[in-house]
Amino acid sequence: MTENQTLTVRDNRTGEEYELPITDGTVRASDFNQIGKSADEPGLAVYDPGFTNTASTRSAVTYIDGDKGILEYRGYPIEQLAEKSTFLEVAYLLIHGELPTKEQHERWVHEITFHTFVHENVKSLMQGFRYDAHPMGMLLSSVGALSTFYPEARNISDPDVRHEQVVRMIAKMPTLGAWSFRHAQGKPYVYPDNDLNYTENFLSMLFKMSEPKYDPDPRLAKALDVLLILHADHEQNCSTNAVRSVGSSQVDPYSAVSAGIAALYGPLHGGANEAVLKMLRRIGSKDKIPAFIEGVKNGDEKLMGFGHRVYKNFDPRATIIKKACDDVFEVTGVNPLLEIAQELERIALEDDYFIKRKLYPNVDFYSGLIYEALQFPPEMFTVLFAIGRTPGWLAQWLELVDDKEQKIARPKQIYTGDRQLDFVPAEERWK
Repeated sequence: MTENQTLTVRDNRTGEEYELPITDGTVRASDFNQIGKSADEPGLAVYDPGFTNTASTRSAVTYIDGDKGILEYRGYPIEQLAEKSTFLEVAYLLIHGELPTKEQHERWVHEITFHTFVHENVKSLMQGFRYDAHPMGMLLSSVGALSTFYPEARNISDPDVRHEQVVRMIAKMPTLGAWSFRHAQGKPYVYPDNDLNYTENFLSMLFKMSEPKYDPDPRLAKALDVLLILHADHEQNCSTNAVRSVGSSQVDPYSAVSAGIAALYGPLHGGANEAVLKMLRRIGSKDKIPAFIEGVKNGDEKLMGFGHRVYKNFDPRATIIKKACDDVFEVTGVNPLLEIAQELERIALEDDYFIKRKLYPNVDFYSGLIYEALQFPPEMFTVLFAIGRTPGWLAQWLELVDDKEQKIARPKQIYTGDRQLDFVPAEERWK
């Protein structure tokens, strides 16, 4: 590596050369502003729709190497965390930057457990939604509403206040998510059972009926815990970017996270696993897979659950979820779509068309099968995603608040409309 970490840019319009410093493999976009700048002309800007090659922040939360299929939280491989850790321990890691000691973990779990209940007025708010309200819309609204119950949350400069809101949000998300699920089914809301652990309590609030005590199957609880871990953070994706962008205005964390939920609501972000199930149902049987594959190659079909904006190799989360399927189906029985999914994966991974395009199964390919086996309707899939992603959103928000380089989000634009038109009064235009 050379010591002179700079980029020399020649402006062929003027013949002038500019030397721009390179730091961590990046060049500051603002450094281009000096190029061609004059009293009459602005300097150069960078045009990057979708921020496909623009770093908006420095972050120590999540590391991804898409070419090698690596995902790490705070430096720890996702494979080790999914196998050996719990969701609340991973949440602590993301928020605090290090794994907890025994005492720290016990205090953290106690704090989360203590805050699982929500104000009764929140319950009234949720009961006011239509009987067929989408659970994700209910979650979005109720999380945003929490800012009115905790007005002190606006004091984001106080570390103790920030910590309390982080604990509250991680604790209350399963309660709000479960109540949105029950609402759609016309069932009474179930209050938290703090004798159960985080994931078991969530299952209780989702599925408890008339029994005095809900006793969740440990295999299902573990599988759901793993799914939450796998979704806990994923670098600067659409919803995380939304949390950071809205958070850059120094708004309270409930409002910032509700922006992330809104982004996740969109089918291009959180709805991919539902699209996988629809695809598998449309294929119908294993003998129809070859015709479907040809349809994909001809552009007549879309192969859902394969490929990723970041990963150009196996999505490491997909491998872990595939293993979790075994435990879930051992309890619930095998989803008939599993055979179609496995055969589709086998054929696609042996086909040069998909290999050359680096199209491998992603996290959404198998997660929908597990969610369906757990009796979740498709509209709940993104709610589960949001509950798992909450610690990551909050870790990113905390990082933003303490980052002295961050400014309020204000991207540039390239104006393409008309200029300097003369206004014609209505009485003249309407003659």
